[in-house]
Amino acid sequence: MRTDTRRMEQVDAGFESGPQPTDARLVDDTKRGDRGAFGQLVHRYERRLMRVILRFVNDVDLAEDLAQETFLRVFERLEQFDPSRRFSPWLFRIGVNLALDYHRRRRRRLWTVLFTDKCSERWPDPKSKDPRPEQDLQQEVRQVISQLPEKYSTVLLLRDLENFSTSEIAAILDRREATIRWRLAEARNRFQELWEKRR
Repeated sequence: MRTDTRRMEQVDAGFESGPQPTDARLVDDTKRGDRGAFGQLVHRYERRLMRVILRFVNDVDLAEDLAQETFLRVFERLEQFDPSRRFSPWLFRIGVNLALDYHRRRRRRLWTVLFTDKCSERWPDPKSKDPRPEQDLQQEVRQVISQLPEKYSTVLLLRDLENFSTSEIAAILDRREATIRWRLAEARNRFQELWEKRR
């Protein structure tokens, strides 16, 4: 009885033992009308997608909205998906593009909010002791990254902060892997220069 109860808890928590269906199988089942299969894909990727989108928009509510929009678009365009390719880069491409589109629309406003004297009162006095140095460091990193051109900041966020491989980033951004490696090297160099100049 105790074993059965524990097994039920594992199933409910999504830890069913045994092989899990592949993304390709779930995509195929979804195309055949199995909504539950698509639910499994959402469950499999929603946390990582949220984390990636948050790298670009830095707002939890907005990231949730963009993640939902991503899954909606994925579902609507599933017939266009090439089954010879991997599902996850296609999913993240849609999510990253939505986040970048939003960011492009808001870039001018965000730049004003972050970097003009009008909003200097939002920032802590650098002379005062900050009880949250790690949080400030993350904020400082984010500010430096935001100064990079989009093609570099995107690659840097995906590789160094989200640990996607260069091949995965190439698939997400629909670029050659050699291009991604070059952009990553350039992004790191530019980041380093900006980081050293920030003080």
